[in-house]
Amino acid sequence: MDIENNDPIAEKEKQIDGWLTSPRKANWWSSAFHNVTAMVGAGVLSLPSAMAMLGWGPGTCILILSWIITLYTLWQMVEMHEMVPGKRFDRYHELGHHAFGKKGLWFIVSQQLIVQVGTDIVYMVTGGRSLMKVFAIVFPHVKLRMTYWIMLFASPHFILSQSPNFNSIWVVSLVAAVMSLSYSTIAWTTSLHKGVQPDVQYNYIASTTTGTFFNFLNALGEIAFAYAGHNVVLEIQAQIPSTPENPSKKPMWRGVVVAYLVVALCYFPVALIGYWMFGNKIQDNILMSLEKPNWLIAVANFMVFIHVIGSYQVYAMPVFDMMETVLVKKMKFSPGLPLRLIARSLYVAFTMIIAIIVPFFGGLLGFFGGFAFAPTTYFVPCIIWLKLYKPKKYSLSWLTNWICIIFGICLTVLAPIGGLRQIILDYKTYRFLS
Repeated sequence: MDIENNDPIAEKEKQIDGWLTSPRKANWWSSAFHNVTAMVGAGVLSLPSAMAMLGWGPGTCILILSWIITLYTLWQMVEMHEMVPGKRFDRYHELGHHAFGKKGLWFIVSQQLIVQVGTDIVYMVTGGRSLMKVFAIVFPHVKLRMTYWIMLFASPHFILSQSPNFNSIWVVSLVAAVMSLSYSTIAWTTSLHKGVQPDVQYNYIASTTTGTFFNFLNALGEIAFAYAGHNVVLEIQAQIPSTPENPSKKPMWRGVVVAYLVVALCYFPVALIGYWMFGNKIQDNILMSLEKPNWLIAVANFMVFIHVIGSYQVYAMPVFDMMETVLVKKMKFSPGLPLRLIARSLYVAFTMIIAIIVPFFGGLLGFFGGFAFAPTTYFVPCIIWLKLYKPKKYSLSWLTNWICIIFGICLTVLAPIGGLRQIILDYKTYRFLS
């Protein structure tokens, strides 16, 4: 008797899972590309501005501490991917569900969606601004509203969004990773070449104590935004094959280490040299502060444009996975090209429209960085680790995790306040659709 023919429901479920699930064909270097593309993005360009709002001492300490803490929590995520023998947590919310049940599932899903959708909105703004800067340098007579530049940036995403999974965009991630290292290098080397500006000052930007306080909070969110790879790390690791002899965590961790070395090469020189050269006159995007040589600044902005195309897709892929899983398994839509075309195109259009309505780079970074990035990056992995592994009280592991939790909660509570205030201030001088 043919069992498969007598069980059409099981066969249909198998076909649906095959359509939704990506083949596990990745390796350590593709994970490195994806992690660099996810991590190094719009956030690196705002780090000198964050330094200007924090000051030399607090800024340097928070920058280094964030790098150490997020590397540690990323290691935890990689380790927990296959903590249950014979099972893989391919998505962040699956790990949350395992640790805390249904409440954990919905908390992680909501946080991930805020992070990923928020990041894609910020990248819409970043891509549009960078493209506008390129044309302002190369074709100064071209005068278009910011709205149109965001729409131009969104255009290729309607096509790229049809790529089925992470494996299919590894070339995009490779190019994006190379671009991120390149434009970061241009940003700090060009700043160094310009030298310390004649009227440079390192006192706080705001003239009032209240303004300084809120800027400080916003800067915390901007730094938190810069460390955001955790929200897609399990989805990236899910693409790597695994055996008992060679579990996926080995090549994944190798890729993470390479990615974090690239992060250090991008973040620290840009943040410290950019602030050193421009002081509190630095703009919220360092490339906007660099005017000459014109051709090099145009090239750097074009690299940002190319990079955030890849970054947008890396953050959109898990959202596409959630959308299609709900549409096919819960709402019983038929899997196939029409569903993928409509659902993903609507998502791209949504993020484009929100970016047009709220095109505020610095404020968006601060708000999303604190409200959503800090929990999923700084302390949720630690809470899950304490819940599942139960390290001995007052042991090194226990103390380390609680330090990360306290630091992360402070970021989550404080940073959105500064970011929201900055968005409100920007809106006062903003002309809609301008």
